[in-house]
Amino acid sequence: MHNEIEDVPDISAEWYREITEFARSTPAWFQDLAEIGTDAVLLIFGAIFVGAWWRARGESDRTMALALLAPVATVVSYLTSELVKSLLQIDRPCRVLADVVTIARCPEYGDWSLPSNHATLAAAAAAALVVAWRRTAPYVLVLAVAGAFSRVFVGVHYPHDVVAGLLIGVVVAPSAMLALGSPVTSLVGRLRERDPLRVLLLGTGSGRPVRHQIRH
Repeated sequence: MHNEIEDVPDISAEWYREITEFARSTPAWFQDLAEIGTDAVLLIFGAIFVGAWWRARGESDRTMALALLAPVATVVSYLTSELVKSLLQIDRPCRVLADVVTIARCPEYGDWSLPSNHATLAAAAAAALVVAWRRTAPYVLVLAVAGAFSRVFVGVHYPHDVVAGLLIGVVVAPSAMLALGSPVTSLVGRLRERDPLRVLLLGTGSGRPVRHQIRH
């Protein structure tokens, strides 16, 4: 088996050591907060997805379509990241580098390092939300960067892992939404006209009358 360290840029390994050493010097309560927050970021994005859907119920078919596509595009980005990860099979820094003490428990062998799935999900969610609900941009972009950095801070990824994940997320998610936007917009328009239950879930859209069938 080849040496895993040879696959890692020297500067990335150096930054990883510096960041994890700094992380260990922070107060215990902050370390606990970081360990919780690194996963909680994804839950926050999930909540914002729900908010985007709820808002879109009173907006156009296009807006609803983008709100529905945002989590779908995020999942597509995750699957892309997971495929790349399984092909490269680069081990985690917390297992490869000597004398490293991390905040988070090192993932099991086979849960590969490059790219970071968390960073991919955060970036994809942020990019998708910018497309679907532009006003969220200042908040979700900062949240994505913070979430990605936290993966290095708690010790489970190299810096270049999270950079790769961020790039996958910001490229794949908007591309998926662009590819599926038109057909899903047409589908939303049709569903909004046909079924009261679907109208409850999708809303009527801005300026769209609710059509009721008159039975004789």
